[in-house]
Amino acid sequence: MNKNNHSIKSWEHDHSFALHNQTGERKTWYVLYLTAVVMLIEILAGSLFGSMALLADGWHMGTHVAAFMITLFAYRYARKNANNPAFTFGTGKVSVLGGFASAVALAVVALVMAIESIFRIVEPHSIQFNEAIGVAILGLVVNLVSAFLLMDHHHEHAHEHGHSHDHNLRAAYMHVLADALTSVLAIVALFAGKYFGWYWMDPTMGIVGAIIIARWSFGLVRQTGPILLDASATTPDKSAVVAAIEADADNQVVDCHIWQIGSNHYALILSIVTHSPNRVEHYKELLSDFTSLEHITVEVNECRQPECERLA
Repeated sequence: MNKNNHSIKSWEHDHSFALHNQTGERKTWYVLYLTAVVMLIEILAGSLFGSMALLADGWHMGTHVAAFMITLFAYRYARKNANNPAFTFGTGKVSVLGGFASAVALAVVALVMAIESIFRIVEPHSIQFNEAIGVAILGLVVNLVSAFLLMDHHHEHAHEHGHSHDHNLRAAYMHVLADALTSVLAIVALFAGKYFGWYWMDPTMGIVGAIIIARWSFGLVRQTGPILLDASATTPDKSAVVAAIEADADNQVVDCHIWQIGSNHYALILSIVTHSPNRVEHYKELLSDFTSLEHITVEVNECRQPECERLA
């Protein structure tokens, strides 16, 4: 065969399924701007008015600004390198890596908040409640607006892609929820201190917020970590894939590996033994119902030995 006269395009794998969530990227920019402005206001107000809850919320938002920048970098990097042959299975995992990095940032935030709050319990500070409450309410309003922006597109994106998750966008959404939570805790603590004299509530709420944020961080790590480590996927179901192949002729699957390579994209390596081998396209057609399988490699082995007979 003269390879100059033939095209192999139809046999090449498509690696261009990386994350192209431009709406999510644009809304993340909006949230970044809002968060950065409120961060500066809360840090300044917390320092001036003596509120640990408000100061912790401000620094908390500051680390989220950094996390949003990670999110935006992941979007741009994935888009720029979508067809880069250096990435074996495309850049679908860039968004997962962004989510993992954001989870680590959340964990650091929780630790810093807990330590500083403990110091404030040991050495209480005077608080200007009225001013601090006003700033905390402003922060909550901005967080709710940001959460609405990201939540709306997060659910829309999941619906369009078979209820999958853009881990990058999900991480940004969770950061905003964490910000909203710390704002609520700050408001509760400040009102308790103002009206009941419970000054200890201000740093205590900082500890409560740190615990909840750490739990969210752990959940995000559990979601993204296995994907980054190429753990075996539970969806699509491996047994269902094997059954679809073995229902045809006398095929017997001797090896099957499925792992996630993007937000809702999976790779499959399949090894088949059969007395009646067929073209690779035939076996891929048997798996056509598994729409999330984007990269399928099939090895077909013809069996001519008696021991290859399927066991009853």
